[in-house]
Amino acid sequence: MKLIVGLGNIGKNYENTRHNIGFEILDNFLGDIKWKKNSYGLFYKDKDIIYLKPITFMNLSGIAVNYFIKYYKIDIKDILIIHDDLDLNIGSFKIKYNSSSGGHNGIKSIIKTLKTEEFIRIKIGISNDKEIETKDYVLGQFTKKEKELISGIINNICNIIKDFNENKDINYLMNKYNTKSK
Repeated sequence: MKLIVGLGNIGKNYENTRHNIGFEILDNFLGDIKWKKNSYGLFYKDKDIIYLKPITFMNLSGIAVNYFIKYYKIDIKDILIIHDDLDLNIGSFKIKYNSSSGGHNGIKSIIKTLKTEEFIRIKIGISNDKEIETKDYVLGQFTKKEKELISGIINNICNIIKDFNENKDINYLMNKYNTKSK
């Protein structure tokens, strides 16, 4: 069983914000599907793969991830987390494994709850406007130009998810895709 998690915040006022890129990636990858809901998240089960959008809010993402790991008995090596990253340029991405949170509160929560950093992540660059308070920036809407840059990497991100689903290991994923990101 695999668990693919797109991080974001639930609610209309958070839709299309930079911090919700994980939700948007899953929506793009899965298309028009019927999400199920429990106390921890919106989820979709496709054979032996669970797709999850936590509804615990970003800073408590670890609670939702931990619930699904325990309920479905998912091994930590079979988890993929998709999230925004302020330190990467918009329109870029990076696959990481066994790394710190980099200040991302959703990842901090997951690391703290799971008591490990040993999971795979796709970090999606959203840049960082230092003239805007970080909270306001990540919860801000993408500009038209930013949306265009993000749309330029969507196919690569979807291909990473497909390869992950086909049991490609982390070294394969990093060697194949990290060179495609700028």
